[in-house]
Parts: sequence; structure tokens; C-alpha cells
Amino acid sequence: MSPAAKWEYMKDVYPRYHQVSRAEKKRILDEFCKVYRCHRKHAIRILNGPIPSPHRPQRRGRRTYKDDVLSILQAVWEAAGYPWSTRLKALLRIWLPWIRPRFRLTPAQEKQLLRISPAQIDRRLAHVKRRLRKRIYGKTKPGTLLKHHIPIKTDCWDVDRPGFLEIDLVSHSGDNAEGLFAQTLDTTDIHTAWTEAVAILGKSQEAVCNAMDIIDEAFPFKILGLDSDNGSEFINDHLWRRCQNRQVQFTRGRPYKKDDNAPIEQKNWTHVRKLLGYVRYDTAEVLDAINDRYRHELRYFQNFFQPGVKLKKKVRIGSKLTRRYEKPKTPWQRVRVSPHRDPGKVAKLQALFKTLNPFELAKIIDQKLAAIYRMSATLKRQGSRPLPKILPAQNRKINTDFVTEQPQHPHLIPTSTIFQSLAQDRDNPLWKFKKMHAKEKFLAAS
Repeated sequence: MSPAAKWEYMKDVYPRYHQVSRAEKKRILDEFCKVYRCHRKHAIRILNGPIPSPHRPQRRGRRTYKDDVLSILQAVWEAAGYPWSTRLKALLRIWLPWIRPRFRLTPAQEKQLLRISPAQIDRRLAHVKRRLRKRIYGKTKPGTLLKHHIPIKTDCWDVDRPGFLEIDLVSHSGDNAEGLFAQTLDTTDIHTAWTEAVAILGKSQEAVCNAMDIIDEAFPFKILGLDSDNGSEFINDHLWRRCQNRQVQFTRGRPYKKDDNAPIEQKNWTHVRKLLGYVRYDTAEVLDAINDRYRHELRYFQNFFQPGVKLKKKVRIGSKLTRRYEKPKTPWQRVRVSPHRDPGKVAKLQALFKTLNPFELAKIIDQKLAAIYRMSATLKRQGSRPLPKILPAQNRKINTDFVTEQPQHPHLIPTSTIFQSLAQDRDNPLWKFKKMHAKEKFLAAS
């Protein structure tokens, strides 16, 4: 019986209970306890209590977290690129040295900010998360050469050292896949979750190999293995011979099975699509701008200040499968404790880390993203269409004066996105795909 039904039933029984004899009250109490499913003493207290009002009273609980703390929480969540609650909980402690001076935290606010649970974070930010959506379009064409030389890997990664990477190309063709356009070569390490990306024009075999040379120098450890999909940009003689010469293990997933490359598919969304959107980039100028963002601020922001969780084990009890995760850590934290790291590169990164501020990095990333969007071919073709709000929205003004009696709160995340602004135009080819793709969960990132 629902609470509302119980309230209606109690209102009907209450006047009858006060108008009958003592023996009849006993029978009413027996019936009330069975229907209301309560103890007899509780039923007596209810029926002997005050007269029920026409409307069911609303329960008013005390507010544990004040508006100023929730405003700071949302501001940090926006600046961090909207991580899910478990990662945000770990991120708050990592970012605390920079949060204190930026928002003028009081001891009481700091205590509340560190005490809030992931479940409470989900409840407080649920109304904002529902406004974010994801769209998927694939441009991968299968490669047919050397497939019998490159083994298929379908089992889960079980490695205890860094160096085994998953790689993939992310297309930036927008609604037109003709000609040359930018592609992002995205790579992530399985053990540490360290991620590097390079943008190339087209997806020729030589361009992919040259991008892999840049990525080799960027990782703070030696690369031992590569795992890719079945695209022709990877299944070719150039990359095969490169891996053989460097004694790098080369494997591939099954065709049309994205779950075989789940770690890199996740990074394609959180590290590429979520920021660059689904518009077209096809000039050398915008390619240089994207690479400048990949090689500097974005690389530092994601690897130094973005914690992530890793699956520790799976426990099956009957038909129920329970997953146990490690405590969230940043890729930098995992690299520092690994005995297989490159000491020279790690020393340089440690010196660099001491000079960084995550809020300043987020602001610069947002400014560079705005410039990249203005150079995209899709938005240029729209003419007078206004530039949509971008993700993440670190460039919005964040109020830091939380010591006043009536603190001002940061603006909520706008509902418009790159894709939504394009999909509203029925003359645009993207419009017909609007209802073909279902709403996907934003966190995801996990």
C-alpha cells in the first residue's frame, strides 16, 4: 500500500473509531493493523492523535548541504568536464589546494564538500545530467591485409605493468564524409589509463605511423603492445612492420564488436567527442589548433587532474554479477608508483605538475575550443547561426563570493549543444538522424 493510500484509509477509519464502543474499537484496531501493516501501539497512537487534515502533510527534512556548498560542487563539476559522482568525489580531494583560494572556502564548507557522498552528488546534479546527450556516427572501413598475421584478442586485459595500449581513430567529418578531413588518433594505456591523442588529416597508413612516433615520445613508459579495431588504417603493412621492428605486440578485436575495445571507446567519448563534437574539421589551420590543444593543456588536465576507476574483480553469486572497483586515481598517480616508468620523463612531468592549476587549464581549454569551433567547416556553412555553447563550459563566470549572506550561484549548464543546434535545421542532413539514435547515459564514462 502506498503512503497516499494509507493516508486516505486512515482518514476514513479515524471518525468511525471515535464514535464506537470499546469492544468495537478492538475490532477496528485489528482490521487497521492488518491493512495498515503496523504494530497495535502505533495504530493506537495514530487514531488517538490529532484530527487528520484534508491533505497529506509533506515531510520536511533538514538540509544537510547548503546552497553555497552545492554551488561550489557544481562549479568544480563543470570545470572538471562533468565527471560521474565517484570520480568527482575523489577529484574534490585532489583539487582541494586550488579550490580553497578560488572559492574562499571556510572550514565548515570544506568539511561539507569532502563529506558529501557519490549518491548525494548524483541526486543534486541529476537535473543537469538529463540535458546532456551523445550521438554516434562511425566512419571505419575494414582492412583486409595481414589479418591472418594479427591475432584477435577477445579476453579481458590482465596486465600488471604499463605499456599495453588500445588505439582508435575518431572521425571529424561532420555530415559530409567526402574528401580529406581531420581524424584523431586516440590511445590509452590499460594499466594506468594514461591517454595521448594526435590529430591527422585523412587516415593514410603513413600518417598513422607518424602519429604513433609522436605518441611513443609522449608516453612516460615504453610501449609494449597495441590493440586496434579492424580498420584499414591499422591493418596494413606499415604499422605491422613498425610493431615487428620495435618488438611491440600487435592484436586486434573482432569485426563489429566494440566491446573488445571498451577502454578506448570510452576515451573516444570523454576525451574527444565530448569536446570537439560532431562537426567537420578539414583544414591545416584547424588541425594545428587541435594538436596544440592535445599536446599541451588538455593532456595535462586529463592525465594529472582527472581520476578514474578500474575494475578490481567480479563476484558472481547465482545469477547476480557484482563488480568491485579500486579507489579512483588519476593516471599520474598510477604512473608515479609504477616501477616500469621512465625516470627521466617522470622527473620532467613532476616538475611540470607543480606549476599547473586545474582551473586555469580548464579556462584555456575552453578558449581554445571556442576558436576551434569557429574554424570548423560545418559552422562556417551555417552562416549567421550563433556559435553553440561548448562542453566543458569552464569559461563561464564563476562566482567566488560565497561569504555574503545571499551567495550568487553559477549559471546552470545550457541545454544547447553543437549537435542540437545543427539538428534543429530540417535542411541539414543531420536532422533525419535525430530520432534514429537513442539517448545515452552521460557518465560515463567510467
